[in-house]
Amino acid sequence: MCEQKRTIPVVLIGGSGYAGFEAIRLLLRHPAAKLVAVFGPPNELGPMEQFYPLLSKQVRLSQELFEADKVAATGAELAMFCVPHKVAMSCVPQLRKRGLRCIDWSADYRFSDRAVYEKWYCPHEDPVGLAEAVYGLPEYFAPQIKKAGLVANPGCYPTAATLALAPILQAGLIEPTGIIVNSISGVTGAGRTPSLKNHYPERNESFEPYGVGNHRHMPEIEQNLKAITGKEVDLLFQPHLCPMDRGIMSSIYARPTRDVTTDQLTDVLSAAYDGKPFVRVRKGDVLPATKYVAHTNFCDVAARAAKGRVVLFSAIDNLIKGASGQAVQNMNLMFGLDETTGLY
Repeated sequence: MCEQKRTIPVVLIGGSGYAGFEAIRLLLRHPAAKLVAVFGPPNELGPMEQFYPLLSKQVRLSQELFEADKVAATGAELAMFCVPHKVAMSCVPQLRKRGLRCIDWSADYRFSDRAVYEKWYCPHEDPVGLAEAVYGLPEYFAPQIKKAGLVANPGCYPTAATLALAPILQAGLIEPTGIIVNSISGVTGAGRTPSLKNHYPERNESFEPYGVGNHRHMPEIEQNLKAITGKEVDLLFQPHLCPMDRGIMSSIYARPTRDVTTDQLTDVLSAAYDGKPFVRVRKGDVLPATKYVAHTNFCDVAARAAKGRVVLFSAIDNLIKGASGQAVQNMNLMFGLDETTGLY
C-alpha cells in the first residue's frame, strides 16, 4: 500500500441529489481527501444544508454554478460528476483539458461502443473521452483504474448483476444465453426529482415492474460480462420498483452447462472474490438481503443449484456500492490508496 502524504482536493458536480449527498458524507470522513467545492445547475444553487439539513455544521460549502475555470481555480485534482447523462459529456472535456482527473456517475462513458450508447441514450458529444474512459468496477478492472484519467462509475443494477454472474460464466458453469436477471430497487434509484410515480401514495405498499425488455442497463450488463469472460452474453434484465428507500436485490436464473452443485458454485464465487474486500460470499442458510448491505459498500452474493437451474443472488446499497461508495473506491485506486480507505 502506498503511503499518502498529502490530501487529495476533490470537487463534486451535482451535490443536491441522493447520491451526491452520500458522496459528501463519505468525503467528509475520508482521511486522505477533502471536498473543496460543490457545483450544480442554475436551478439548484445555495448552501448544502439548504438541500440536506442533516449537513448543518458539517458542510459550510454552497453549491455554485458550474464553470470550468472556477472548478480549476479550486486547485482540485479530481472532479466527481454525480449528474444525469448528457451533462457529464459536456463538462468532462473542459476539466480534462485543465488537468483534472474525473469520475462520472452517469452512463456517458460506460459504453466502449459509441453506437451502443447512442442507441440507448442520445448522440455522444465526447468521442475522445469515450475512448479514454475506464469502466470503474474495481473487482475486475483495478489495474486500469489506477492509471485512468477518466473513470466511468458503473450503474447500480449492472454492479449487482455483474458481480454475481461473472465468476460463474467465467468458469463455464452456465450457458451465456437465456439468462434472466430479476432485480428490485428502492425508490432512491429513481433520483430526487419529484414525480407522480414516486409520490408516496403511488409508491407505498406497491411493487411494480418497469422497463420490460428495454431497460438501458441491460446492454451495460452484457458488455461487462463479455469484457470479463470474453463470451457473447445474451440476457433479459427485468427491474422492479419496491417501497423501500434504498437497496438492490437481484435474483438471477441460468441454465447449467453440466451437473453442478451448490457447493461447487459457492467455491467458484469464493475463489473469484478471495482478497476482494467489498464482495462477501454468503454461505449456508444466510442469503443476501438489502438490510445486510444498507449504508455499506459491500456486495453480497450467493449461489444455489435448484431444479436443474443455477440461481444466483446479489444485494447492494444502490447509493453506496451502486454509486458513491464505488466512486470513492475508484478514487482510492486512482490516487494510490488502499481501496477500502474511508469506506469501512
